[in-house]
Amino acid sequence: MSTATAPATVTRLNFSGPHLRADLVRHARGHLVEGQAIVVNPTPHPVTVDHHPRKPIPALSSAILTDARITAADTLLVIRTGPVPRPADVAAAPAWTRLSDLLPGFPATTALWRSRQDDAGTVHFDPAHLLGETTVPAAPQPFAVKVNAWYAPAGTDCGIHNEHPFIEVHTQTHGTGRMQKFATADPATRYLDLPMAPGYTTPDPFCSTTPDGTFRYPWHQYRADTDSIWLAVEYHRVTA
Repeated sequence: MSTATAPATVTRLNFSGPHLRADLVRHARGHLVEGQAIVVNPTPHPVTVDHHPRKPIPALSSAILTDARITAADTLLVIRTGPVPRPADVAAAPAWTRLSDLLPGFPATTALWRSRQDDAGTVHFDPAHLLGETTVPAAPQPFAVKVNAWYAPAGTDCGIHNEHPFIEVHTQTHGTGRMQKFATADPATRYLDLPMAPGYTTPDPFCSTTPDGTFRYPWHQYRADTDSIWLAVEYHRVTA
């Protein structure tokens, strides 16, 4: 009987373009990441890079890898950016739309663009355990993973908000920015900044669980320090 390992499946995500290539890699066993790429681990389990000492890319985290081999991973997001004259050139592709044209009521004065969203499989976890509320996980629940990219020019405050029907983390791909938390919707109440540079993922989702199964977020926003592109990785509860 053959013991050969089946090759990983690689699917190009629908917001890829000439300056941003985003691949969904499934069933990676001994998978070589050729060249340099941002590798996001969107699963609740660590992913090991095949170098000694073997240290993982933690759950819901990322790293910049160069010609490195992944020992084993169920799902990876591999982002290749290449030389880009301006981050705005990425958002000029047809897959991108200004948010005020997508979302009624969003201020047209806020310069924020969103790419198409794509599916990145399903993962299983206990949300209370993932969010650090319990030390022992309960039965895992299915969550659909959805991914899209955002673009904002330097100095953009992308909008303070506190509602999402999902768990989310963010990965910086171009430029520098920050995720911010606020005590209220007033910008003057900012109390936390998480600086983000290319290859960094916010490893701890901002939300907590609620008794009715939804998620409670603090007031928060992304702020672009320079022209910036970042990913949103969302976890949507799968219901029957």
